[in-house]
Amino acid sequence: MDTISHALENIRSAMPAIIYRLDEPMKDHTSFRIGGAVRVMYFPRTPGEFAELYGLAREFDIRIIIIGNGTNMLVNDSIPGTVVIKTTGLDTIARSGDYDIKAGAGVSLTQLSEYACKNGLTGLEFAYGIPGSAGGAVSMNAGAYGSEMKDVISSTDAYSPEKGMISITGEQHGFIYRGSRFSDSGDIVLSSALRLEIGDEKSIKAKMKELSARRRETQPLDIPSAGSTFKRPADGYAAALIEQSGLKGYTVGGAQVSEKHAGFIVNRGGAAFSDVMRLIGHVQETVYKQFGVELEPEVKIVK
Repeated sequence: MDTISHALENIRSAMPAIIYRLDEPMKDHTSFRIGGAVRVMYFPRTPGEFAELYGLAREFDIRIIIIGNGTNMLVNDSIPGTVVIKTTGLDTIARSGDYDIKAGAGVSLTQLSEYACKNGLTGLEFAYGIPGSAGGAVSMNAGAYGSEMKDVISSTDAYSPEKGMISITGEQHGFIYRGSRFSDSGDIVLSSALRLEIGDEKSIKAKMKELSARRRETQPLDIPSAGSTFKRPADGYAAALIEQSGLKGYTVGGAQVSEKHAGFIVNRGGAAFSDVMRLIGHVQETVYKQFGVELEPEVKIVK
């Protein structure tokens, strides 16, 4: 019996109720619709179940990947021997006080924004329509239209591979542009508390509708992608540099620089991992040659 089979048997014996799927295609779990089959994908439903599962899996020398909605990921077409734990089952959401909401890592940002609106709480309108889950948004400090998750997150319950369950507050999150302590530490977001402000539901809803319309007008939301491909450079905007380099619509295989928004690389149909990687490399090389700017990928690349 190989190592991963031994791990699966151990987990199955210790956690007979855990939901899982064998040989699960990652392309069915990423917004890019790209990614090969993993050996097993688990779907924990509570923070306790997640912690037990992750702890058991780490006892073996196997690759473990944690994903939410898979909206900011580019996954290789071949990743055999990989265990994936998907956090979308951690989807509880509740109001906790006059200004606070607590949301599980698997709650979608759209659902979270709508919940805040219905409760007359403002400050999360910017997140309405951003694809992805709360856990991923906290981890990468997602943002739009001048606001970021760091503006509303007050505390987070997480799982540390070394310490187990931990709680952090305020500056301990280590928020930076499109990143946080969770980006590199290995700690995993399980739920977060958001501190918002009292607002008018009608005005909040109108703002959400306005921002949603702006997204539809300017972004290729009808074509598979992983959102903005590159981080914003120190000076200027990635999309503008790419467009000025004449790359709008540039294609490699099934991957294309969006004709609608040059900051997006989209899957025009049947794009392979290698197509997107070659296109990313070509964009980086071209922009650097023309403007001397190094574009850094915002999308998480899983090789």
